[in-house]
Amino acid sequence: MISRRADVIVIGSGLAGLMAAEILSLQKNVILITKSNLEQSNSRLAQGGIAAAISDADDWRDHFFDTVMAGGFHNKQQITEKLVKKGPELIEKLLQLGVTFDRQPNGSWALGKEGAHRRRRILHAGGDATGKELIDCLLSRVKEHVTIFEHEMALDFLIDEGQCVGVTTKNENGNLVTYYADFTILASGGAGQLYSVTSNGKNATGDGLAMAYRAGARLADMEFIQFHPTMAVKDKRAIGLVSEAVRGEGARLITSQGHFIMEGIHDDEDLGPRDVVARAIHQALLHDEKVYLSIAEISNFKERFPSITQLCKEAQIDTSAGKIPVAPGAHFFMGGVDTNEVGETTVPRLYAVGEVARTGVHGANRLASNSLLEAVVFANEVAQHILSQPFSFEAYYQPSIHPLESKVTLPQATEIQEIMSKYVGITRDHDGLMKAKRWFESFEPMITNNHLLHVSVEQKTICNLLTVGYLVTLSALLRTESRGGHYRMDYPQANDDWLGLQTYCLYPSDPNVQEKVENIKTTV
Repeated sequence: MISRRADVIVIGSGLAGLMAAEILSLQKNVILITKSNLEQSNSRLAQGGIAAAISDADDWRDHFFDTVMAGGFHNKQQITEKLVKKGPELIEKLLQLGVTFDRQPNGSWALGKEGAHRRRRILHAGGDATGKELIDCLLSRVKEHVTIFEHEMALDFLIDEGQCVGVTTKNENGNLVTYYADFTILASGGAGQLYSVTSNGKNATGDGLAMAYRAGARLADMEFIQFHPTMAVKDKRAIGLVSEAVRGEGARLITSQGHFIMEGIHDDEDLGPRDVVARAIHQALLHDEKVYLSIAEISNFKERFPSITQLCKEAQIDTSAGKIPVAPGAHFFMGGVDTNEVGETTVPRLYAVGEVARTGVHGANRLASNSLLEAVVFANEVAQHILSQPFSFEAYYQPSIHPLESKVTLPQATEIQEIMSKYVGITRDHDGLMKAKRWFESFEPMITNNHLLHVSVEQKTICNLLTVGYLVTLSALLRTESRGGHYRMDYPQANDDWLGLQTYCLYPSDPNVQEKVENIKTTV
């Protein structure tokens, strides 16, 4: 087994991981591990932009209010306040790093508006290629200071006497590698590949979430999954994301019969919260309606949205006809590995940042373009906190390797996606969730088995999908209300207040959650 040592290990090459690595690498020895190549991440796919209250007509309080309104008042108030207050400061930091945001002809910022924002506060770059511009800028810097290993999958954390001392991986040659470090940062992204239709890249398989759970870290809010309302579709197949910024510029959702879907559904109509818009489209599709995004009112569509135009062209969707066929797709996990405001998890020396983390700033439903903001704000917080800690921890812990049980047959990823899409998707109910739960429990050894190392990358990925799907299902059963991205057909919509809210945390050694889960088992 190959062994390596660093001050800090970063797992993931999205915006959060790269930002943390960039800051830390100026003072510490940093190793970055990524499952595919550096250029592949959900961050790179981000079209809309990054939200921050930087205009004279805006204020952090307005951004805060919009964030918690969209979040169903399930947000952590103090950490959400930090997010929006730190926004302008981190935008300035990005500018210093070399990011170029789009401007108006007069030199002022070209600020966009998206769903549930009451102000124009979305900075974008390259029109609709903000994620790409951010990633390319940071990559050019990180490559000079950070040791990078591509095509290497993180398998499980190394936990010695309750502390994280590193991670075990499998490289592209099939060799096991152990990395030891004073601190480990998990920035592996979300798990959109749990669903048949998703905006996420093919590597968003929940690996970090499953690893953290197996290591004993606490996970929270796993039931809250955001479905983006507008995935471009061709022949019922998702071909890519159509940014919410398109609706911010005047596009409207319409059926083939000419009915504007959002009329009478929400006061903000097409710019309502994502969960509301996604459910409205979902209901129309269930009634065999075809749904389109009408872009006829956007005169400069090709210039303003060049990436979307190219996406449609490659799929042979004619944007000059004035409409794009759309459907909702799994987009973002509001829940994840529970962290405090500096990214610490419940496992000492293990940090989490980006979509894999549950900071609490998104509540039950993420406000558009707050994800890139969260990534840079809390990557900075994580890095600064680590720099303030002593680097004196030495460990060369060797994990005991567990074999794959020969009697267990793993399902295909498509089987997991079918179960999740059918029973744990945009709308849910008790009976469907119980069916999903029983199905996942038939693979329980693969969910709880830590250090299952002598397996293929594909087999480990399936184990991770099973683990995360099971945890999402349990969380959805525990929350007997509808709130944000969690919609129970058998329970009413929650009140818009902070009173009586409960966060359901899941981790292997928690007896309270286990008792609640056991109670659910008896309510068939």
